[in-house]
Amino acid sequence: MSRIALFLCACLAACAALAADVPYLSGRVVDNAEILNAETKRNLTARLKAHEQETSNQIAVLTVRSLEGESVESYAEQVFNTWKLGRKGKDNGVLVLVAPSERRMRIEVGYGLEGTLTDVAASRIVRNVMTPRFKEGHFDAGIEQGVAAVIGQLTGAAEAPADAPAEPAPARAEKSDTFFEGPDLSLTERILIGAFIFGIIGLFTVLGVLTPGMGWFLYFFLIPFWAMFPIVVVGTTGALYLFGTYLVVFPIAKLIVSRQPWYEKAKQDIKTKGTAQIGGFTLTSGGGSSGSSRSSGGGFSGGGGRSGGGGASGSW
Repeated sequence: MSRIALFLCACLAACAALAADVPYLSGRVVDNAEILNAETKRNLTARLKAHEQETSNQIAVLTVRSLEGESVESYAEQVFNTWKLGRKGKDNGVLVLVAPSERRMRIEVGYGLEGTLTDVAASRIVRNVMTPRFKEGHFDAGIEQGVAAVIGQLTGAAEAPADAPAEPAPARAEKSDTFFEGPDLSLTERILIGAFIFGIIGLFTVLGVLTPGMGWFLYFFLIPFWAMFPIVVVGTTGALYLFGTYLVVFPIAKLIVSRQPWYEKAKQDIKTKGTAQIGGFTLTSGGGSSGSSRSSGGGFSGGGGRSGGGGASGSW
């Protein structure tokens, strides 16, 4: 057990040795990464000192060469608590940390200032003020402007920068043909749904055109289906075109078909026989059809009885 304990202690010691050290607090600006020029450090120091004298808030800037594998959040909290930024009881400290090697930064805020320098405000300063300058390689400007934004937020002299407005989406070119404006469906979905919808109402439409008697009933019955269902596939404009086409083409097709000899024969057969053959289908006077079976009008049929010749006849 003692060997295991020694091994664990050694591991912990190694981890501690590898972790980034907290530097000595030598001033309000500790530029260990050496990314700030002398003038910037002087200006920052003077500004942070003046702000502390006016408000008692303590703001410090730290740059480090590397985080040595630690997260920027963990390291910033460690530095903040080691340096004990802010007045006791007020916890009104702020740490601006920049690690250029990992391209990471953080604004760590003491408990007492979290209501003023909120997470949202700090995030906007990092994202909209400091990050653009750092991407350009201007660390002096990025840190100076970031500190100014922090002070402005704490004093109320300036609002935290709002998120940059999103790039407006490129305007869609106006189309003269808006036939397919409708639900956002892929081409595959349009094909599958269209096959289902038009397969059903198309079949009944064809039956309406070809069927004597019941054809006009189907014409009016299918009007709401042609008016609404196509919207799902081709949108409102396309559905309007199809609906208008249905209203006009069906009667014309019906009139043309009704003049064909086979149509007249089928119509007469339904009247006299109760059934008619059209294209391999058997139509009944009740409007039904089948591939081979036959039935009489009204759904009535004999029970299979026979006659023995009895009865009576008369004349006048």
